[in-house]
Amino acid sequence: MATTRTTFTLERELAEQAHRLSVNISAAAREGVTAAVKRALGESDRAAYERLPEEPDDFWDDAEAWGSK
Repeated sequence: MATTRTTFTLERELAEQAHRLSVNISAAAREGVTAAVKRALGESDRAAYERLPEEPDDFWDDAEAWGSK
């Protein structure tokens, strides 16, 4: 997977604690961004569904009935 370099700011005390505890800041940032993206995608999907909810579709009733024969 291709990666890209980015920069972000972090409180000095937190950065010092991470360093003392041998926390891999890059890995922790990736985990945090991954979680934030998953959450944002879920919220986006939910908002789209609320704007355009699914409606009953007779086609699927007919298709399921045909498949059970």
